[in-house]
Amino acid sequence: MRLRVEFTTEPFDLEEAPAHALAAREVIETAALDAVDVGPFGNTAEGGAERVLAAVDALLRRSLAAGATRISLQVNVLGDEGGNGDGGGGGRGDGEGGR
Repeated sequence: MRLRVEFTTEPFDLEEAPAHALAAREVIETAALDAVDVGPFGNTAEGGAERVLAAVDALLRRSLAAGATRISLQVNVLGDEGGNGDGGGGGRGDGEGGR
């Protein structure tokens, strides 16, 4: 199964990215997910279910520890990737599992 996660962290700071936003970005960019898009007002990433769920867990924990006061997220099921159910995903292919 493939999932898409969309998220934002708050409080916002338009002058510079706050520590919680940088922590969230680092988690998503190193989680071996594909179709990653990070921006100032919202972020999305797609991948196998296990990798997305592990990334969401890390994102919540690290963003809160870095000062986030609110994290909004939405997870959508995209379908099955090849029917193998291993939670893989295209990823970067460099062995980084995001854990």
